[in-house]
Amino acid sequence: MADTTASFSPSCVERLKSYVNTPKGFTLAAEILVSFIIIICYASSWCGGYTTLPISEMTFSTIFFVIFMMDLDKQFLGINWVWTDMFRAVVGAVLYIITSLINLIGGSRDGACITGAVLGLFAGLIFAYDSYTIYLQIQSNRQHPAAPTDGKV
Repeated sequence: MADTTASFSPSCVERLKSYVNTPKGFTLAAEILVSFIIIICYASSWCGGYTTLPISEMTFSTIFFVIFMMDLDKQFLGINWVWTDMFRAVVGAVLYIITSLINLIGGSRDGACITGAVLGLFAGLIFAYDSYTIYLQIQSNRQHPAAPTDGKV
């Protein structure tokens, strides 16, 4: 027999609204939005080859946004989600800063490429902030062993 009692499960839109209001959700949403704008800037410029980085980082940020929003990280315990997210954020920060500096220093290009590079520096800062908040989360979760109180060393 099927269970006829209705259990309340929030819809996807309600989970989205509530997760975006959290600091982690807001940071991931900002990463997705800025990466999307950078894709538009690079795609409309002469340096369209640089669209690979924002496409991949937007994809990874969207995947992690959905995983954390739907609480899938608590269901799939085989992956250490905090360290995986830390790796994603650190790699994103480093790559955005490197590619943006290459585009800014590389000489005169069109305005869309320069705009994408400046926004890439901003995205690098957002990813670096995300890395820092994940680092603080790792530090707060780390258990320190208690000091011995019996006097023996």
